[in-house]
Amino acid sequence: MVHEKEIFLIRMMKISDAIVIGIAFVLAYFVTIILKQVLDLGNFGFTAFYSFTLSGAMDFLKLHIWLVITTIPAWVSLMSLDGVYLNFRTKLFVETGFRVLRTGVASLLLLGSMVFLLKMTMTSRMYVGIYAMTAYLGLLVEKAVWKKILDYSYRQGYNLVNLLIVATGHRARNFIELVKAHSNWGLQIVGVVDDDPKLMGKHVMEHEVIGRIRDIPRILREKVVDRVIFVVPRIWLNRIEPAIQHCEREGVNTAVCVDLFKPKLAHIELTSFAGIPLINFQTSAAKEWQLFVKRFFDWVTVLIAMLLLLPVFLFIMLGIKLTSRGSIFYRQVRCGLNGRTFTLYKFRSMVVGAEMRKRALEKQNEMNGPVFKMKRDPRVTSFGRFIRKFSLDELPQLYNVLRGDMSLVGPRPALPAEVDLYESWQRRRLSMKPGITCVWQVSGRNRIDFDQWMEMDLQYIDDFSLWLDFKLLLRTIFVVLTGYGAA
Repeated sequence: MVHEKEIFLIRMMKISDAIVIGIAFVLAYFVTIILKQVLDLGNFGFTAFYSFTLSGAMDFLKLHIWLVITTIPAWVSLMSLDGVYLNFRTKLFVETGFRVLRTGVASLLLLGSMVFLLKMTMTSRMYVGIYAMTAYLGLLVEKAVWKKILDYSYRQGYNLVNLLIVATGHRARNFIELVKAHSNWGLQIVGVVDDDPKLMGKHVMEHEVIGRIRDIPRILREKVVDRVIFVVPRIWLNRIEPAIQHCEREGVNTAVCVDLFKPKLAHIELTSFAGIPLINFQTSAAKEWQLFVKRFFDWVTVLIAMLLLLPVFLFIMLGIKLTSRGSIFYRQVRCGLNGRTFTLYKFRSMVVGAEMRKRALEKQNEMNGPVFKMKRDPRVTSFGRFIRKFSLDELPQLYNVLRGDMSLVGPRPALPAEVDLYESWQRRRLSMKPGITCVWQVSGRNRIDFDQWMEMDLQYIDDFSLWLDFKLLLRTIFVVLTGYGAA
């Protein structure tokens, strides 16, 4: 129905976008030469340009083919990720234009970086800017044309989808309201079906009840129906099966909207496993592509950080050895994604045998819940207090990130004994891979009680985005440099 047409429309728009961006690449060549002549810039910055002819443009295109084959898919992909194509027909044109501009700036940065990294000295920086502006204006015009075409198509009655709605209950009324609220989707209701004989001939939200479920074969013969929508309670499933089978025989598409469950937090997704249809309840807002980018960013960032921080590692290792006896590193079993256990590494900041002395200090615990926190913990060494203040004791966890046990950003990994004492709502924090930093670390740490800490972690999971990760990493740098919230 709408979904299939939306996918086809998106694919067509992506193809036209790629064509527009490609044309802009050539058009910008001529615009730049004209500006060179008008502004009398001579040959400065334009040594790669040839004559004001199509053959000159083609020679220029061959010389910069790598810019073309990287910029076009990059810009189209960024527009897809930014939601330019999603619900295109129902978006305001201003919003679409802003999103195209935002992705254009990102593409321009990518293009400029390629020119710099590949040392393309023959490429004019001015040309790069003109190319980006030309492509942006071309995309705006193209999007306006798409809007006009789709609006005209709807007004002329093309591509309309005729729906037959089965059921007249509250959810069916909500569905009808949704169709009416989005009239530009090209949907129209030809009638309503209900099994209550008292409703025959009456109207439900201006739509006539034209039969019962057993009358669907007759209705399909008498009216033009493109799709039958069953908006029914779960107890009707057996009742509607013959009607669905009849629609299948006649080649009429059907869809069933059933209120099987009403999750409060999970997002419902329809998927399949080896051909078996499944209803998926996704409790995290993170999508697979976001998790892939997050993991790739973790891996690259950790490799760079470990190289740059090597002198700091050596300084801390030397400081631990000179100020207290015992090993340099502290190992502890923690709970990771969905309860998986792994060995967490830290620089040792406490005296040897600190775990055995913990029980004697439990009465002085300053944190509610199953977590032990104490500002003036006597087990912490003098040098350990210093590295704790600036979170330097956490640096070995970069190795955990490299291994894939942790991420740079995510809920802090808990002890198995602590997890055993969690309430059920608190265990949802385990649904995200643990991290070195998160909302709690940049919001006061030991100044925040346990329940609020858990709520912060759940808020991070519910509001997850790559941009949120980036902001938390920036705030973490400030916290580390200032020692804010440390015990």
